[in-house]
Amino acid sequence: MRQNMKLLLDECMPKRLKKALAPHEAFTVEDAGFKGLKNGRLLREANDAYDALITVDQNIPAQQNFSALKISLVIIHAKSNRYEDLIPFVPQILSALTNISPGSVVRIVSQN
Repeated sequence: MRQNMKLLLDECMPKRLKKALAPHEAFTVEDAGFKGLKNGRLLREANDAYDALITVDQNIPAQQNFSALKISLVIIHAKSNRYEDLIPFVPQILSALTNISPGSVVRIVSQN
């Protein structure tokens, strides 16, 4: 994958996380104009414009066929969607993004 990816943070993710994901360019669902869209429509709308969707929503893969999409999905298994609970996952997210392929689903689980 490219060094500098265009990332979309799901609606449930804190806006502050955008800066932590540098050097990648991160946008919130609200920034992208996708606020309120359900997962299927959100993925279709974001498919051509973004490289990966980052979320804590564990159910998206069961609801969608990612093999038909270009956008990848990064699911963070954190105890909550609070910034304080997500920031420790940033190194793992950045590492996963270096090897992620289009249409794939990557789960990031705490190593604690």
